[in-house]
Amino acid sequence: MSASTVLERTAPLYQRVKSVIPPIEWPVFAEDIDAILTLKKQRNAVILAHNYQTPEIFHCVADIVGDSLALAREAMTVEADVIVLAGVHFMAETAKMLNPSKTVLIPDLEAGCSLAASITAADVRLMRQKHPGVPIVTYVNSSAAVKAESDICCTSGNAKRVVESLGVPEVIMLPDEYLAQNIAAQTHVRVIAWAGHCEVHERFTPAEVRALRTDYPGVIILAHPECPPNVIAEADFTGSTADMSNYVKREQPARVVLLTECSMADNVSINHPAVNFVKPCNLCPHMKRITLPKIRRALETMTYEVTIPSDIVDAARRSVERMLAV
Repeated sequence: MSASTVLERTAPLYQRVKSVIPPIEWPVFAEDIDAILTLKKQRNAVILAHNYQTPEIFHCVADIVGDSLALAREAMTVEADVIVLAGVHFMAETAKMLNPSKTVLIPDLEAGCSLAASITAADVRLMRQKHPGVPIVTYVNSSAAVKAESDICCTSGNAKRVVESLGVPEVIMLPDEYLAQNIAAQTHVRVIAWAGHCEVHERFTPAEVRALRTDYPGVIILAHPECPPNVIAEADFTGSTADMSNYVKREQPARVVLLTECSMADNVSINHPAVNFVKPCNLCPHMKRITLPKIRRALETMTYEVTIPSDIVDAARRSVERMLAV
């Protein structure tokens, strides 16, 4: 098939992303996109993409997009035989838990998460011994083994609701220390935290926020709750990636900053051309391991399949399902 034919067939997709992808780069993406779209039909596959995926993935090959909560919810309704998770490993594990009979693929086994790597199942058991009777709320940014040792999961978007739904005076909240501290400031429930951090969000500083306000007068600053509390205190709004996207859609600020992973601003800006996005972002090296060529290879070779040991999958699924019920 000629390159010109591929470019012609993918031209409507380029129109979606032309504001963030220069024309000279598009031919590099077009061939893989065209092949992926064909392979999805052949494999009866869907692609779930997190908000931190690059625009050529997020807007051109993904079937379901969103934050970790949205992907967890949507994974339960998927009717395809194959799910390709364009995100990091714990997200693929969650999709597999909720779809045990389906094949779940992750295009790169090394697409991990600094936050998920900060805690083990043994650590959770020790926390339970140290604080007997205190329920454990675990952020979905964690391994299946850690989820299996927990009572209920949460996301950045529903953490406060989950914590308060338990009706107890105190909870253990793992593994993100800053998310736990930020939730503790919003509730009367005492929150015991673990010292895990996201390498993307922990690097933002109050001084950086103040400099943005000086350099861009009138800018609206939105921060993810994985940022340190002193950064949250400087922001105009705090919320999950879905909350940030909804804020921009609802408020249409003239100029905005999203204190989160780089690709988030690109993906949101495509739908809001009238908003000026200032982009002092931090890259997630794990999310960026997922690329179009790797997604294509995953569908061609059916690798890498995600499996969860039978001795932990049921307990891990219960923690996720309890969250979804809330």
